[in-house]
Amino acid sequence: MNKFSDKSIEELCFYVYSLVDPRNSKIFYIGKGRGNRVFQHCEAAILEDEESLKLNLIRDIIASGAKVEHYILRHKLSEKEALQIESVLIDFLTYPKFNMEQVLTNIVSGHHQWDEGIKTVEEISAIYDCEKIKVMSHDHLMLVSLNRSFDDAKAHGIYQRINIYEKTRKYWSIAKFRAAKVDYVLGVYHGIVRSVLKVDNYEWTIYDKEKKVCFNKERCCFHGSLVANSPYLNKNVSDYPFGSGGAIRYISIEGNNW
Repeated sequence: MNKFSDKSIEELCFYVYSLVDPRNSKIFYIGKGRGNRVFQHCEAAILEDEESLKLNLIRDIIASGAKVEHYILRHKLSEKEALQIESVLIDFLTYPKFNMEQVLTNIVSGHHQWDEGIKTVEEISAIYDCEKIKVMSHDHLMLVSLNRSFDDAKAHGIYQRINIYEKTRKYWSIAKFRAAKVDYVLGVYHGIVRSVLKVDNYEWTIYDKEKKVCFNKERCCFHGSLVANSPYLNKNVSDYPFGSGGAIRYISIEGNNW
């Protein structure tokens, strides 16, 4: 089966669906849509040359002589309801604590995953009762605004990133002497530190190969690792506003002039 009847489409409204690998009965994709959206992935895998985890897996299934299984998980939904259910399922199926082996091929995380997704009760308390940031001695911090990339459902173009690490580390328009001094990059969303990247090194680029975007001047891309237990995580930085249209702020116990 590769399409619904007009009657089925009318009754379905918006729906949430899953794609399943029949060889191991594992869900590998969660999506939402209406009409024949659920079938369009297999169609794209056959007719298009685009490469992705999802499309390549579909091609492997077809090459093995099997057929992708399609499931409608909920239907007769509004678009907003479908978006919310899709988000919950993606978050649940990709949360490491619950699913050590489950791997989805979805490119982006669930809608509002980082601010409204799965969290421990301690994380909830830290976010909503967060203290103001206290800068540690000798640390040079670069605050970066994630307002255009944090929410996957609202991010566009170069601001669409696969995870919080990618959202935090690039593409920042800063002076080269500044980059050499940064110890930590702090990703800030709605005045709260949502990610802390310990900087190991950095590089400069003027081109995003994936999005095929050329910048008007070199941008800095940091490399390093996220610090899950950082004392800066989930702290309030409202004392250090970015300013009108700004996306970067430097802070240390020495002040801003470092």
